[in-house]
Amino acid sequence: MLLAFGMVCALLEAGRSGKGQVVDAAMVDGAAVLMAMVWGFRAMGMWDEALGANLLDTGAPFYDTYETADGGFVSVGALEPQFYAELLARTGLDQEDLPAQMDRENWPRLRERLTELFRTRTRDEWCEILGNTDACFAPILTMSEAAEHPHVKARATVVEEHGVAQPAPAPRFSRTPGAIQRPPAWPGQHTDEALTDWGFSAEELARLREAGAVR
Repeated sequence: MLLAFGMVCALLEAGRSGKGQVVDAAMVDGAAVLMAMVWGFRAMGMWDEALGANLLDTGAPFYDTYETADGGFVSVGALEPQFYAELLARTGLDQEDLPAQMDRENWPRLRERLTELFRTRTRDEWCEILGNTDACFAPILTMSEAAEHPHVKARATVVEEHGVAQPAPAPRFSRTPGAIQRPPAWPGQHTDEALTDWGFSAEELARLREAGAVR
């Protein structure tokens, strides 16, 4: 994805400057860019390098996943004060004597209470209580369940083509929409076609196959 973005940027720049350039895209650079916010937190003294001790790495009890009464799971991500207040109000926890949201020393106590609370109802029951609210809540779905989610269905994000459920092409374009062009290939199905297109002769293909280099 970083390479694709780089190529688009280079093509746009070339259209303005009339000059080309090398796009150097490394996976390690992409991973670092995705962590830019965390690097910023670290520079501000807001990120502990210990595992599971921070706001976004399951350290905070209000940004984590919890098991429900039926063995399902739900997620909460109520970071901002107004969303955290909504979570407490919707669950009834605002009536209890709980530690302050950012009281890190008492996070274990808050986590214990949330763990206990979410186990009192099923996943679907929690969806009825917290879904479509500002509590920053979502059920954790299996792939099959996600494909049937109303939002996913409305956008046709997961489609069935050639008998295979799969993501629809993305991103989407208004004038030149993408489409799935062919069924999934079996290993080796297009070996001869591809290598012939690249200039290999029938004799060379036979030798490669005999040597076990291709299927």
